[in-house]
Amino acid sequence: MKSRLKLITDWLPLARRADWSVSQLAKLCGVSVRGLERHFQETHGQKPKAWLAAQRQRLALELLCDGSTFKETVSLLGYLHGEHFSRDFKTCHGYCHTERCDRCGRAGTCLKRGSSRLA
Repeated sequence: MKSRLKLITDWLPLARRADWSVSQLAKLCGVSVRGLERHFQETHGQKPKAWLAAQRQRLALELLCDGSTFKETVSLLGYLHGEHFSRDFKTCHGYCHTERCDRCGRAGTCLKRGSSRLA
């Protein structure tokens, strides 16, 4: 099992295919959830759920910065409700996606903002 997971080098496409779900990611990898958790703890220093959430929010920031609308971003990242996206965004980045960035003038979307906890 370990060797199978060690062969995976690009986790992000798998995360998207798994719709940001730990159980679906484990299924795509052909391992148990617990096996995936052990692997992630060893290789990424965190559980897959935390890694998936961080990657999802990193992509959210990139999408918004590149000009995607709120609705597009919510849909592309598989959120069923905009409120859930807003809550997760603020928890992760420390500010609301609607706040204006003082550097670029866009609403809460500048990657240069520097206040993201993902950096």
